[in-house]
Amino acid sequence: MEYVCDAPGDLTWFRIVTEGEAAAESRELRHAVEKYFRREWEKAEASYRPPTTVFIEQAIGLADHIRRSMPLFLTLRDMDGKGLATAMLPSGGQSDRGFSPIIVGPANADPYADHAEAIRALAAHFAIALDRARCYPYRR
Repeated sequence: MEYVCDAPGDLTWFRIVTEGEAAAESRELRHAVEKYFRREWEKAEASYRPPTTVFIEQAIGLADHIRRSMPLFLTLRDMDGKGLATAMLPSGGQSDRGFSPIIVGPANADPYADHAEAIRALAAHFAIALDRARCYPYRR
């Protein structure tokens, strides 16, 4: 995982970088982020066009392309490393009207009740709107 930003209450946002991290996040928070991470990774990988036709050099730049192309997958952690919420934001954290950010808590619970300040800190970090009505897909 990679550090992204701090949030009030000694909380921290990290970027999920590998499929293994996404799998661990899915297990710990009991939701399907691993499935979405894998799907977005595969889409980004499929969109890669190698800079050369030389076989051995075909993967040069692939990792950077995937990193730039796929949405950001983030996890909110407390000081003990416990997962509190998971977010999926547009690629690069840039505002994108065609992309619906998603933020969920454990077992797809509403994270805004307990972590609204931390979500506001993430929104401020990326200068993107992350309001509950837009980002929490399981409104009841």
